[in-house]
Amino acid sequence: MRILLAVDDSAVATAAVRRVARLAKALKEAPELHVLHVVPRLSRAAEKEFGKAGPGRYYERQSEAALAAVRQALQRARLAFQEHAAVGEIVPTVLARAKAAKADLVVIGSHGKGALKSLLVGSVTQKVIALSPVPVLVVH
Repeated sequence: MRILLAVDDSAVATAAVRRVARLAKALKEAPELHVLHVVPRLSRAAEKEFGKAGPGRYYERQSEAALAAVRQALQRARLAFQEHAAVGEIVPTVLARAKAAKADLVVIGSHGKGALKSLLVGSVTQKVIALSPVPVLVVH
């Protein structure tokens, strides 16, 4: 089984790691696990303020901060994984990585921001669920 675990820098990501670890133990064979963190692209004006090398360092620091805790939790669970960091729109990037990894399952956290806010703006998780060609496991 191939699993794409999409993470951010929140406690929900750690909960998703624990859920994946439990799922992995239930499988006959260890899953092929891909961990993805996507940093939304800054506006052009903001990138310009950073200077030439600045945006790249910003994006790297954001992904490293998000992946560090996840990496430690996965290592403690003794799960092999491949890390992926990307910059761009979150939903299309998650879906593209799932396709590239030939994922059988996408695991993503949900922050539960509330029904009214989700109705007005929608959430990343809802959009991934709606557009994913493979099952999506949502962790709260």
